[in-house]
Amino acid sequence: MLLLAGCQDDGGGGSSSGASSSAEAVPATVSLSPADGSADVSPVVPLEITVADGELTEVVVTDGAGAPVPGSVADSAEDPAVDVWTPDVELAYGSTYTLTASAEGADEDVVEQKATFTTVTPGEVSTPDIGPLDGQTVGVGLPIRVYFDEPVVDQAAVESHLLVESSTPTDGVWSWMSDSEVHFRPSTYWPANTDVTLHADLYGVDFGGGVWGEKDRTISFRIGDKHVSVADAASHTMEVYEDDRLVQTYPISAGSDDNPSHNGIHVVTELNRNRVMDSSTYGVPADSPGGYRTPVEYAVRISNNGEFVHAAPWSVAQQGRANVSHGCINMSTERAAWFFSFSQAGDVVEIKNSIGPPLSRADGDIYDWTISWDEWRAGSALQ
Repeated sequence: MLLLAGCQDDGGGGSSSGASSSAEAVPATVSLSPADGSADVSPVVPLEITVADGELTEVVVTDGAGAPVPGSVADSAEDPAVDVWTPDVELAYGSTYTLTASAEGADEDVVEQKATFTTVTPGEVSTPDIGPLDGQTVGVGLPIRVYFDEPVVDQAAVESHLLVESSTPTDGVWSWMSDSEVHFRPSTYWPANTDVTLHADLYGVDFGGGVWGEKDRTISFRIGDKHVSVADAASHTMEVYEDDRLVQTYPISAGSDDNPSHNGIHVVTELNRNRVMDSSTYGVPADSPGGYRTPVEYAVRISNNGEFVHAAPWSVAQQGRANVSHGCINMSTERAAWFFSFSQAGDVVEIKNSIGPPLSRADGDIYDWTISWDEWRAGSALQ
């Protein structure tokens, strides 16, 4: 059979075989995303270019007036076979853009593809309030709090764009306190002397219900020294710890049987050198039986239900002996002055052994540490 095959080739078949093995030049193909004619596109959606059988040679993006939009091209992080064009400045809402990409194939011809699309026009844009404030130094108990103007419909989309970085890694998780408020905290208090940055990358994010993110924000703050105080309503004392070292033990008077303090982990939110305690702020007129309007010094707020650590010279005889306050932690003026100068927003004050109820949602905006870790994690829209 080998000999026969050799004889059949003598007629010039070798030349024909060489020609049939030559590869034909294939033109390049270009695919774009978003597709031509797309509408209601997020202004931060990746502009993707996929080239088959060729090499990408040029990418140009123009606005509705035909003016070039500055940007750059790089490989996609998800798929290196896809190129992504990124603008130097984010695209605008309610605008028309044209993406033009050119590629050269093996046939040396240049192929061009265009896609014109329109970004979404939001019914409403929203920028949430954030605490702590940028540049603050706060205590180990202060969660990151993000407050929205309206209920957030797509909580998972929003939460996925709230990114927290810390110089000391934590296991922190976001938890939705309501449809318009989400907090971030670790399973235990923040590590002391830690730098924290929140990237709220919400521009171009669909909150749902016609609401979109108005802009990106970055907030950086520092966790300071660890200050944790434990007020024991049964022993009428408060122990003050700095970085887990006991630095003061003070006699106190907590809430009376008629106005007991709330048990649980409180967080310092406000410091007032002078303040007027007014019972009308929680519904009891100052001139009614049980009402009051009393000036105090060195007031350290620990909840939004009217609980403070403050100077109460009128109850010094009861401090260390009995609970006679309207729910606050009373100290002598000298001791309250020391505690005031020691305190910072975010410090922890735990009240225990009071006959009062536990701190809860009804008592203000920071009751986070009274929630178990499992329940806290279940409050994330991404779990």
